[in-house]
Amino acid sequence: EVHLVESGGGLVQPGGSLRLSCAASKFTFGTYVMSWVRQAPGKGPEWVSAISSGGGITYYADSVKGRFTISRDNAKNTLYLQMNSLKPEDTAVYYCAAKSPGVETYDYWGQGTQVTVSS
Repeated sequence: EVHLVESGGGLVQPGGSLRLSCAASKFTFGTYVMSWVRQAPGKGPEWVSAISSGGGITYYADSVKGRFTISRDNAKNTLYLQMNSLKPEDTAVYYCAAKSPGVETYDYWGQGTQVTVSS
């Protein structure tokens, strides 16, 4: 059974930082495009960032560009999201997701980790 397990969420003050991790197992992590998607209370899912299978190409939503950094370590089957200068509007459950290159739909999802930005 495929596993994607997020960690690193929590409560942080505005302007603070968090680093999310997503540990993958039971699939060939290094061949998949990986993304972070978040969902705030009462809102629909919002795509945040994506990284190519080899890690050389990254994409960001305008709302997080310049504050968040996505990265991956294929040797460790782990995806990361470094989040700096956090704002209250970043509060959401953050999910990692995997999809094959060139395919629109995600194949695998994690269970999510809560990020709360509040003073």
